[in-house]
Amino acid sequence: MAVNLLGRSFLTLLDFTPEEITYLLDLADDLKRLKRAGIKPRNLEGKSIALIFEKSSTRTRCSFVVAAVDEGAHPEYLGKGDIQLGKKETVKDTARVLGRIFDGIEFRGFEHSTVEDLAKYASVPVWNGLTDKFHPTQLLADLMTIREHFGKLKGISFAYAGDGRNNMANSIMVACAKMGMDCRIVAPESLQPEADLVKTCNKIAEETGGNITITSNVKEGVKGAQVLYTDVWASMGEEDKMQERINLLKDYQVNMEMVKATGVKDLIFLHCLPAFHNYDTELSAKVGPMEVTDEVFESDFSKVFDEAENRLHTIKAVMVATLGTK
Repeated sequence: MAVNLLGRSFLTLLDFTPEEITYLLDLADDLKRLKRAGIKPRNLEGKSIALIFEKSSTRTRCSFVVAAVDEGAHPEYLGKGDIQLGKKETVKDTARVLGRIFDGIEFRGFEHSTVEDLAKYASVPVWNGLTDKFHPTQLLADLMTIREHFGKLKGISFAYAGDGRNNMANSIMVACAKMGMDCRIVAPESLQPEADLVKTCNKIAEETGGNITITSNVKEGVKGAQVLYTDVWASMGEEDKMQERINLLKDYQVNMEMVKATGVKDLIFLHCLPAFHNYDTELSAKVGPMEVTDEVFESDFSKVFDEAENRLHTIKAVMVATLGTK
């Protein structure tokens, strides 16, 4: 089946079929090979890209900037203090202005409704670089990394341990359901995903041969997992809840005991980063390793930096597929 995503926005993987997601991953593979060969096709020649950031960023910002430049586009960074979004000007008005000036818009921020309104009114493709509800560009990079390691996605067992109601857990469930994977969200009952999204993902999984399990039992949740994944215990904007989360999630830390509990020798560890795995950052110096130990993070089976690099290639694929000239 031919896939054409030209003009489409990229807000959540719920909006895309398994075939379309596979197309984006295949395109990312191609673009990665070309970049490593020193070839830049410049599929976005002459385009201008607006990069709106309400939240700080390392991987998302750098990936969008480099991806745009590699493909011949001009990226314009717009921080929360640079424009009037949601302050003196409504999201709707900002969208209509930027849509007249730019060819595509990336948004990274808080409310998911903001990126939805940008897409509704901008009349150009809008890409979700992260909201409080979903982080779809991260999941494309995760899927790419898993496929590079295992050669497939369908049937792969994926265990996420930690805060099960954040944007990463939501996005993992959606991605696994779409691609026919065995997803386990391992989290305390007070931090488990919303029932409506679980219901939606279960319905998708029934069609793709996937499976969704929500459990608070760590040993049962990670048994047989080929992919172990975690995220920070308090997302951006929730720093005041850190001690509460440490108390709730200390038994869900990804450590060598959890790795052994999988019973899988060829597993990989993934993390969307940044990770509090040592004492080398200001926060870690106060509380120590949290969601993952340094032993796991620095292990041979940790693929977090392959995963981080793949943010570039998958983001490039999204922009080329939805806005490209070739």
